[in-house]
Amino acid sequence: MKLLHTSDWHLGHSLYGRKRYDEHTAFLAWLAAAIDQQGIDTLLVAGDIFDNSTPSNRAQELYYRFLCQVAASCCRHVVVIGGNHDSPSFLNAPRELLRALNVHVVGASSAEPGDEVIVLADSQGSPEAIVCAVPYLRDRDIRTAWAGESLEEKREKLSSGIRDHYAAVGAIAQQKRQELVGDLPIIATGHLFTSGGKTIDGDGVRDLYVGSLAQVGADTFPACIDYLALGHLHVPQQVGQAAHMRYSGSPIPCGFGEAKQEKKVVLVDFGSDAPHIEELAVPCFQPLARLSGSLAEIQAQIEFLKEQGSNAWLEIEYSGQEVIGNLRLLIDESVAGSGLEVRRIKNKQIVERVLGRLNEEESLEELDVNDVFKRCLDSFAVSPEERPALIAAHGEIVHDLLEEDKNAR
Repeated sequence: MKLLHTSDWHLGHSLYGRKRYDEHTAFLAWLAAAIDQQGIDTLLVAGDIFDNSTPSNRAQELYYRFLCQVAASCCRHVVVIGGNHDSPSFLNAPRELLRALNVHVVGASSAEPGDEVIVLADSQGSPEAIVCAVPYLRDRDIRTAWAGESLEEKREKLSSGIRDHYAAVGAIAQQKRQELVGDLPIIATGHLFTSGGKTIDGDGVRDLYVGSLAQVGADTFPACIDYLALGHLHVPQQVGQAAHMRYSGSPIPCGFGEAKQEKKVVLVDFGSDAPHIEELAVPCFQPLARLSGSLAEIQAQIEFLKEQGSNAWLEIEYSGQEVIGNLRLLIDESVAGSGLEVRRIKNKQIVERVLGRLNEEESLEELDVNDVFKRCLDSFAVSPEERPALIAAHGEIVHDLLEEDKNAR
């Protein structure tokens, strides 16, 4: 059986107000072609299909059109799990209908671990693999909160809860393997942060989730797993030294920090021996570029891109000594008549002069909740000693708000 592992599509994502639908359309067309070219039997999408819990009609259209296209291809099965950006109830709503297309959706953790164990059949109807389709595990799924708990106690409970959940699902998969004919591979999924995982500034991964809550190690996952398909981190990577535990990463850059990163999907071929794993590079559908320096240096970089015929979206950081109040106008004049598009300008001199306040070159859209909270701490002159506890409490509150499924009502 040949499997293709991808994750973190973030359909409906915007980059400083610019929708990414064209890129996602191009990626899904490329992915459908790759499935045919590689003879893929099973597609596994490890969470964050959508960028938020209430995806637009166009984002939904991309998703369902792609599933219909894959269902008519050589790919026999599609397994989709929910991520932290996804609404579990939204993903689960059409799952009975999608099952008719051999699309298996697990939007949220179930009280019964066996609900997350899926047996995939080959073209003759015989079992060929077992999938432990574990979605993003929300706090309430795996931990009972107690008054007065310390942050460390909460982290330990989360780590233990994740470990226990995988142990329970893995035990059911092993039992099924014993009951079925043949030594079937066990494939598991996950949408979480593993210790030592690589992230990039601006990659869209929730800092409050990465920094303040559970991070698990490779020993969290049962030894019976032949391949672990992970989502959440946008950098393609393996977990520690475990080559069979992988993040596919996001297929398109979610921020300018990912601009130079090569995007990938993972191909896994389950033969008679250990699974053969290789990465397949995803084309760049919309180039991004970060430019920085003095005004003259930035203009020179823009001229170079224009000479190359580039259509890149630009993030510009002016770091010159001179205070330039009309920087936006000068940059717009520099890119006029080209395919370049300026998405963000950071004017450090202006920011410093107004002591970090929002200014004409900066909008709330460019700040995340953590940036805003830190500015509030600065405004109220909160001492360094008091900040860690307040930041941790703020992170936990925002985390709980983000985990709320608005579509469940």
